[in-house]
Order: sequence, then structure tokens, then C-alpha cells
Amino acid sequence: MTDALRPMTKQRLYEQVLDRLRQYVVEGGLKAGDRLPPERDLAQRLGVSRASVKQAIVVLEVQGLVEARHGGGTYLVRDSLDVEPVERMVERRRRLPDVLDAREALETKLAELAAERRTEDDLTAMRDALGHMAGEIERDGHGVEGDRLFHAAVTAAAHSSLLAEFMRTIADQIAESRTESLRQPGRPDRSLAQHRAILDAIAAGEPRRAASAMRRHVRTVAKVRLLDWDPGDSAS
Repeated sequence: MTDALRPMTKQRLYEQVLDRLRQYVVEGGLKAGDRLPPERDLAQRLGVSRASVKQAIVVLEVQGLVEARHGGGTYLVRDSLDVEPVERMVERRRRLPDVLDAREALETKLAELAAERRTEDDLTAMRDALGHMAGEIERDGHGVEGDRLFHAAVTAAAHSSLLAEFMRTIADQIAESRTESLRQPGRPDRSLAQHRAILDAIAAGEPRRAASAMRRHVRTVAKVRLLDWDPGDSAS
């Protein structure tokens, strides 16, 4: 069976605005830090409502491609607007709450067990992961690989093969939630600080404090723009 002849979906007007904005950035040679024209000007030049432009800008914000600064103005965060397809965002938005629920349940217990069972080698792995993450952030990265290494080290430190297997079964979904969270403005530094609090509790051998620190961290991960975004059915 082929999926090629599935029903066509009508492109939302703000998706067309996204296409034009991507083209505008390329043709204008805009780079990170450059400012996009005001929404009112974009609406007039594109011949669409300001609401359609606003919806497009929100999609770009959700994907971490632009930043709307206080005092006015929308600025590029990257050198291009390589926008993820809206339908893929809609699907990720649908499954993200379940993934975050699973992460809180599993990783809170893993942190608790890690505080009881960790070895010196486990602690070294966690410290190395945080060093890696700090280096990524210093190089203007999001710290994604360091984050992955830290949570993997906590999982290993729990010395529970069954819980580790559960984590492996949702590894791809966890990776999605990690990327979604770390591209929120200011999130990498905050996440690194929360990781250090988790490590301190595990190193001190305090299970309840470790579990509490992990729960606080995962609930921070859950605060992403994507979950506040309403894709809508159409735009005028």
C-alpha cells in the first residue's frame, strides 16, 4: 500500500506566510541577530491579515528560530528559517504530554535509586556529562548532548535493568522533549543548574532530595511554547 494518494490537506494561510518569510531571509542575506520587518508592514506587503503574520511568527518562536524582544521587534536566532513542517509540530504537540508524564514517573524514581546505589564511577560520569553540557553552552549551543549524557548517567547509576529498558523504549520521544525544552530562551543555563542540584543530592546519598530535584527539573522541561501553541484550522 502507498501513502502517496492520501487526502490532500489545505495549506493554512500562515504556512504560506512562513514560506515567504523563509524566502525573504534567504534573498535578503539576513543573519542571526537581524530584525524582521514589523508585523504591520509584513501584513501589508504580503496582502494578508496581521493575524496570519502573527500566527507565522508564533510558529517561528515555538521552533526557536526567532525571538520577540520586549520593546518591539522580532529578531532571527539562526541564520535561516528552516521551518519544521507544521503537521509534524502538530503531531509532536499531541504526544508530548504523555512523554513528559512518563519522564516524570520514570526519572524521578531513577534519581531516587541513583542516590541509594551510585558508585564513584557513576558520579564521575555525571560530572563529566555536566562538564560537556557547560562546554556546549559556552559555545552558544543548547547543551543537548550533555543533557542526554547526564540523564543516561543517572539511569545507569540507578542500577535497575528494567527501568533502563523502559527508558530505552521511549528514547526517541525523550530526545524530542529534550530538544523542545532546550531551545526555549534561557533554558540551557537553567537546565544545567537543575542538573547540578540533582547531582548534589545523588552524591550526598539523599534519595528524597534527589527525587524532588529531578521532579522539579522534569516539570521545567514540560514548560515549552509548543504546548501553548494552537495550530488552528485556517487563517484569514
